[in-house]
Amino acid sequence: MSRFHSGTLAGILALVLLNAASAQAQDGNLAQQAQNPIANLISVPFQNNTNFNVGPYDNDQNILNIQPVIPFKLNEDWNLVTRWILPVVYQPAVYQGDESDFGLGNFNPSFFFVNQVSPTLMIGAGPTFLLPTATDNSLGPEKWGAGPTAAIVWTPSKWVVGALVNNIWSFAGDGSDPDVNAFLFQYFVNYNLKNGWYLTSAPIITANWEAPSDDQWTLPFGGGVGRVFNIGSQPVNMSLQAYDNVITPQNGPDWQARFQIQLLFPTGG
Repeated sequence: MSRFHSGTLAGILALVLLNAASAQAQDGNLAQQAQNPIANLISVPFQNNTNFNVGPYDNDQNILNIQPVIPFKLNEDWNLVTRWILPVVYQPAVYQGDESDFGLGNFNPSFFFVNQVSPTLMIGAGPTFLLPTATDNSLGPEKWGAGPTAAIVWTPSKWVVGALVNNIWSFAGDGSDPDVNAFLFQYFVNYNLKNGWYLTSAPIITANWEAPSDDQWTLPFGGGVGRVFNIGSQPVNMSLQAYDNVITPQNGPDWQARFQIQLLFPTGG
């Protein structure tokens, strides 16, 4: 079964970022928009997360999130920002006699009604949904779900600081699959440097409320580096990050490497 390898991805990132002498660095405003999950910017991120030492055999799991962001202008004060997340998952064997699986996970669209409160402060909130598109039970439960989501973003000077939160409850689906009651909180801190470079920390903290109380949380800590630049005429945001899971469920991953390529379309083209 083919897999995405974080070492290969890191090599690609280093090659592109360090040898892009002909690439034009983008201005700080575009970099800040790329780091803002509810910005008025069309983008198509491909976020690859490799989770290391998963399960009793310490195998590696890989999740490639294809997550386009498409905003719509509602009026002078409000935008509707739509975020669509479709995971492509490699799931290793987790018990004796088990086989690895590769395919689609469950689709997660979110809709944010966004208001620019001030020149440096933006808030958004709306619904998020879970659709049972997983191609195998090991890649996601056959459940329909929904819940609230919200985000706040502050952009003083060279900083982009904020948080995104949601909770999804299942309400329909296969009764033999476990119910879903899942919490997600992602804070992000970005500091923009010269020539499109930036430092970033954006850990994804999760809790499975259906699990035993001592086995619910995944709490990562870490960060990385990225750059916004042009490949030809196409603006691109690339980043490489690593996170140690300070708290993880039994058989959860010890740490994670995240590589992202984000295509940016500031004029909608």
